[in-house]
Amino acid sequence: MAETPPGLRTVCWDVPHDPAVLSKVRGMVHEALTTWNLTGIAEDVVLAVGELLGNAVTHGAPPIRLSLWVGTGEFCVRVTDHGPGRPRRLDLAADAVHGRGLAIVAALADDYGVTPTPDGTGKTAWARWRFPSQTATLTATIALPPPPQAEGTPERAPGRH
Repeated sequence: MAETPPGLRTVCWDVPHDPAVLSKVRGMVHEALTTWNLTGIAEDVVLAVGELLGNAVTHGAPPIRLSLWVGTGEFCVRVTDHGPGRPRRLDLAADAVHGRGLAIVAALADDYGVTPTPDGTGKTAWARWRFPSQTATLTATIALPPPPQAEGTPERAPGRH
């Protein structure tokens, strides 16, 4: 059995081919992101997952699998279904009601795409978010205190020298 690399966290769900479950699955994704301390991207990810799963349930075929994984510097969502068609971005009129899913995913994620399954019976739609490593994030968010004043040196007010 292959070992999970250090720092890699994953979760996978088999999703019923039923639009009624999409709300519950979005809640499960939000819970996973909260557990992994990724609340900063949670709203975008939940919206993207809803779009990708909506495509799979509406236009794909079962089985449908949703997987999330986070590693050093990136988070990825994958939705695999076994329908023959491939999602694609559409050139739509401003008043179109449907067909904006991949455009929304493209606007939210750093990368996205669609890859055929190895056996050719379906496809995986995916989206990826990149972020600095945890060390870089901690360094960037820690505010250093001002240097200590020498004893007997009066503090100066900003802009008054």
